[in-house]
Amino acid sequence: MSVKIRLQRHGRSKSPFYHVVVADSRAPRDGKFIEKIGSYLPQTQPATIELDVERATYWLQNGAQPTDTCRAILSYRGAMMKNHLQKGVAKGVLTQEQADAKFEAWLSDKNNKVQAHVDRVKGAFSKEVEARLAVEAKANQARLDKINAKAAADAAALVVVEEGEAAPATEEAPVTEEAPATEEAAPATEEAPAE
Repeated sequence: MSVKIRLQRHGRSKSPFYHVVVADSRAPRDGKFIEKIGSYLPQTQPATIELDVERATYWLQNGAQPTDTCRAILSYRGAMMKNHLQKGVAKGVLTQEQADAKFEAWLSDKNNKVQAHVDRVKGAFSKEVEARLAVEAKANQARLDKINAKAAADAAALVVVEEGEAAPATEEAPVTEEAPATEEAAPATEEAPAE
């Protein structure tokens, strides 16, 4: 039986999340698996990856083959590095303490790089939000200036009318009284002769 470390898709349409599982290579993608060793949520920035590094290393040492995406995930979380160091310990090149120290140094360096990336993304996002707010504030100020100018013009016209210096020029049509319509003015209707 060949064992694979692969992703098992869950979630709804256009909003996936994945379980990282160890499964028989002949099993269906979302079917039976041997062990769940983590989860992967690609929708967040950066992607959220939870992984049991010890179990992943155990399965790698026992011959499980990761898919390409899982290899990248395992490498990102340090399972591939730990597996590499454990092979060195098995060959006698390193002691377990040296391997653990190298792994911890690698892990802290990796965490610093990830945190720097998160800070860059948040900084870019905040700059973008500030730029949008500045454009919106400028548009709001332009609208407010236009409203104030119109209100000032209306107030000036009202002051002129109140002082009586000049009335606004309005043309009024002369009112003429018309006589109400009478029955005589109504058109006469002809009756059809009865047969």
